Amino acid sequence: MIAPLLAIETSCDETAAAVLDRTDDPARPWTTLANVVASQTAIHREWGGVVPEMASRQHVRDICGVVEAALDQARLSPADLRGVAVTQGPGLVGSLLVGVAFAKSLAWSLGIPVVPVHHLAGHIESLVLAHGELPLPAAILVVSGGHTSLYSVREPGQYELVGRTRDDAAGEAYDKVAKLLGLGYPGGPAIDRVAREGNERAYDFPVARLTHADRNAPGPTAPEGLLPAGIARRVDFSFSGLKTAVLRLVREHAGAPARGKVIPAEGLHAALSPQQVADIAASFQRVVVAVLLDRTFEAARWLGARSVGISGGVSANSRLRADAAERAERYGLPVYVPPLALSTDNAAMIGAAALRKYAAGEAGSLDFNAEAALAL
Repeated sequence: MIAPLLAIETSCDETAAAVLDRTDDPARPWTTLANVVASQTAIHREWGGVVPEMASRQHVRDICGVVEAALDQARLSPADLRGVAVTQGPGLVGSLLVGVAFAKSLAWSLGIPVVPVHHLAGHIESLVLAHGELPLPAAILVVSGGHTSLYSVREPGQYELVGRTRDDAAGEAYDKVAKLLGLGYPGGPAIDRVAREGNERAYDFPVARLTHADRNAPGPTAPEGLLPAGIARRVDFSFSGLKTAVLRLVREHAGAPARGKVIPAEGLHAALSPQQVADIAASFQRVVVAVLLDRTFEAARWLGARSVGISGGVSANSRLRADAAERAERYGLPVYVPPLALSTDNAAMIGAAALRKYAAGEAGSLDFNAEAALAL
């Protein structure tokens, strides 16, 4: 076993390092000794989103300090480490390269293994890190700013993609709608906060259902035979239509003409009252959460799942957590959500996924590289 293990995460705009160790309990195989995150949110907020070049440069500035802080918190020195884990992808390639180069250099200098990890595998294993081994088979939704993917997990460490977004990720839709409403970046927490003061039934936004093969090429995401053909297509996601519906509503409230002179979307929110902003945010969030949970629980039923997991940055959303708990009670199916510290990008989840890989005999080597579009 390669524990204690140092894990590094630099896929987007958080520079993170964690130290994990193994336990003697098969039901809860790993424990976190340290988990340190340096966020770049304040840097990117004025730009309304992550600027890739700025993100990678800030990773270079932060990574040594974050690793040192994690080792200090764990009360270990580099000589105590038995392995290094790092996010290989997907993500921003410049950001990924900082973490990969650092992890490979450190592992080589210490003569210990390095394990490349898929970012989404980390999000899935964050559930095990938080709650112990889940009842399998499980249907697990990974939902964040860059991903909305639904997986079937029938064996530990084996992830089958059964549903995905065909356009915007849910977190990306949150960011774009928040910008449209003048709520700033990141959009998820801002909309979640404002929506509490709004009427979620004020506006009836559309829900996209992907049902017709002739309209939605390519074919269903789920492997052939895992789900009935009609169901396999219905558990995919789409948020671009919802985002456009919000834009049209805001333009209408702002008195923007449907044709002719184009008024930029930025600044339209000035014509909205605070109550209108809250009502739009609440109505938008109601639809997003309903879509995520409808698809996830529909897939869980057909997969014969014994549990449902929800992970990724959007899993921190209070409405999603509350509605998921209500669905769990209604369907008699346990739902697992990570604590807030493990919902957003962090290195502890990368360490958990690395320990899972290593236990399955997937030892790392130094001949891998960062991959922005790495498949799971």
